[in-house]
Amino acid sequence: MPSPLTARRILIARVLAVLVDLAQFALLPAELTPLNNVIDVATGLAMVALVGWHWAFLPTFLAEMVPFVDLVPTWTLAVIFATRGGPTQAAPGGPPLPPPVSLPPPPQTRDSSGS
Repeated sequence: MPSPLTARRILIARVLAVLVDLAQFALLPAELTPLNNVIDVATGLAMVALVGWHWAFLPTFLAEMVPFVDLVPTWTLAVIFATRGGPTQAAPGGPPLPPPVSLPPPPQTRDSSGS
């Protein structure tokens, strides 16, 4: 069972994504080196560990492998998209139960005595 998404994990993931995107922009001369791909693989693993699997990470990872496309802040955008719902609350024993359905009160019947 995945761990709940906390505000601290969201903050760490967002800061890491911004730092990675800034580092890749700053390492522009090293754009075509394998170091850039190692950074992207490590970032992808870190994001899945922090936030959990989200489908937005797959196209981001693929876009980061294309030279000069990774100058766009794709990790930042993917993490913001993946964490846009905010922290989640997980019940200790499983998924939360839905709220009880309120039924209308039963109709009042009168007895034959007239009271």
